[in-house]
Order: sequence, then structure tokens, then C-alpha cells
Amino acid sequence: MTEATYKAPVVPLFEMPKFEMPKFDMPSMEMPAAFREFAEKGVAQSKDAYDKMKAAAEQHTEMLETVYSTASKGATEYGQKVMEMTRANTNAAFDFMDSLFGVKSPSELVELSTSHARSHFEKLSAQSKELTALAQKVATDTAEPIKTGVEKAMKKVA
Repeated sequence: MTEATYKAPVVPLFEMPKFEMPKFDMPSMEMPAAFREFAEKGVAQSKDAYDKMKAAAEQHTEMLETVYSTASKGATEYGQKVMEMTRANTNAAFDFMDSLFGVKSPSELVELSTSHARSHFEKLSAQSKELTALAQKVATDTAEPIKTGVEKAMKKVA
């Protein structure tokens, strides 16, 4: 025989005895009707409570998405307004510097500086009012979905 075809017999060192596990049947007993009714009622109440909680969670999620979206839009609008005002103020400062180069007398310098300071102060006041109004609008628009959601929740509780 060749070495490749010869296989040595496998001798088990330890062999478990072979037997079947006994089967235990559960005794059949009838549930009392009152207990079954109590269990079914509990399951129905749990399902109803789960459905209500799920609906409330979905409403709150929708409300939070609306709040986030509104706040995000408002913040973007506010940022754009600040950038627009910054650009206008920078241009005004460059225009003032340019006009300073054309000054021929000290009295003309004082007049130009006073005029620029007055117009700049008025412009900053108007910009401040505009930013305040925009911030109030964003806050109101963002709070509206929360207010509506709380009102709905209170109506359901009452």
C-alpha cells in the first residue's frame, strides 16, 4: 500500500453513553376567564398608550424640525444682513478716507469729519434698529411652532 491511501483507524478515548432525554409534558390547564380578560385588557391599554406616545413623539419631532429650520433660515438671513451692513460701512469709511485727501484747509477737515460722524451715527442707529427688528422676527418665528405645539398638547390634556 502506498502512504497516501492508508488511513489509521480512529479509536475514541472516551465515549458518552447514548440515551434519550425524558420529555416532560406541561399539564394542560384552563386559564380562568377573568384572568384572560384582565391580560387582554392590559395588552390593549398598553398598545393604546404606545400608539399615543408614538403619535406625540412624531408631532414633537415634526415641531422640532420646523423650529430648527426656521431658526436656521433666520440665522442665515441675520448673517447676510450683518455682512451687507459691514460692506456698506466699509465702503463709507473708504469714501471718507478718499474725501480726506481732497481737504485743503483745517476748517474743511473739521466740516468733513463732523458731517461724516453725523451721517455714520445715523446710519449705525438705523442699522441697529433694523438688526433688532430682524432678531425679534427670527425669535418670534422660531417660537411660534413651540407655542402651537404646547397649545395642542394642553388642549389634549384638558
